[in-house]
Amino acid sequence: MIKLAAKAKLPTLAGSFDIYTFEDGVENENAVIVVGDVEGKEDVPLRIHSECLTGDVFGSKRCDCRDQLLKSLVYLGDQPYGMLIYLRQEGRGIGLINKIKAYSLQEQGFDTVEANLKLGLPADSRDYTYAVEVLKYFRIKSVKIMTNNPEKIKFLEDNGIKVSGRIPIKSQFTEFNKFYLTTKKEKMGHQI
Repeated sequence: MIKLAAKAKLPTLAGSFDIYTFEDGVENENAVIVVGDVEGKEDVPLRIHSECLTGDVFGSKRCDCRDQLLKSLVYLGDQPYGMLIYLRQEGRGIGLINKIKAYSLQEQGFDTVEANLKLGLPADSRDYTYAVEVLKYFRIKSVKIMTNNPEKIKFLEDNGIKVSGRIPIKSQFTEFNKFYLTTKKEKMGHQI
């Protein structure tokens, strides 16, 4: 169970939001960005975004994380209501050190899935329980999720969240991310 820790205004380049933090008993300092009044609403536009330091902060061209994050914020900034849940689970849940080790293996020719497995880690160990708890906290009746990941949709539905639609996030394939995005599509079922 989560408990509200703090709430404040967050004016951004994409619009004016409220930012919430919740105590979850695990000390993950996740962030919840909300535009408008989402309480008890249906069809709430939702992005669940897992932290990517290299992409989100440094603008790495190896992935499409920052592109997805920014497109989601801009989209939400134009909506009467919506939410972005920012989860602190770097590298699909393997952490920054292991992510950089995986990058090194990718430079040797392994794809992102193979690199994680070679390190003895799962291809994707993210957990969306926190997001489910946030949606329940706001008593949200259904969401239209901004994602390319069918596993994210399945997790929400398996945990009692009604997904009434999907808003695709289209990323550009570049020379730097083509191998990564192709792997996500072919090996992880992402709808890219």
